[in-house]
Amino acid sequence: MSFIPGQPVTAVVQRIEIQKLRQGDNLILGFSIGGGIDQDPGQNPFSEDKTDKGIYVTRITPRGPADVAGLRMGDKIMQVNGWDMTMVTHDKARKRLTKKNEDVVRLLVTRKSLEEAVRHSMGSQPRQ
Repeated sequence: MSFIPGQPVTAVVQRIEIQKLRQGDNLILGFSIGGGIDQDPGQNPFSEDKTDKGIYVTRITPRGPADVAGLRMGDKIMQVNGWDMTMVTHDKARKRLTKKNEDVVRLLVTRKSLEEAVRHSMGSQPRQ
């Protein structure tokens, strides 16, 4: 997915709700992120567009909260609890995800398979 910073983005998104797992004082999400506007986008293995500074899921803990909720490696996080994540630093993204007073994290993510499914379905419809 390619976009111009500061311009509206059109993306096929999926809503994912992750119930954090409480372990003592810690709330566990069960995934790691990479990317951000302060990171080198050329190092992102999940982005086809090597100028994309988005936040991507880089690791999922098997059977952890994110895995159970349906999050996948390579998902691009577009929103966290209503907050835009398309132009944030890595640290800002991490802080939005790990707020101590939030037991649930609601994400909007996009993934290549979602875009391909929509493109395929649109291509298979008869034209008028």
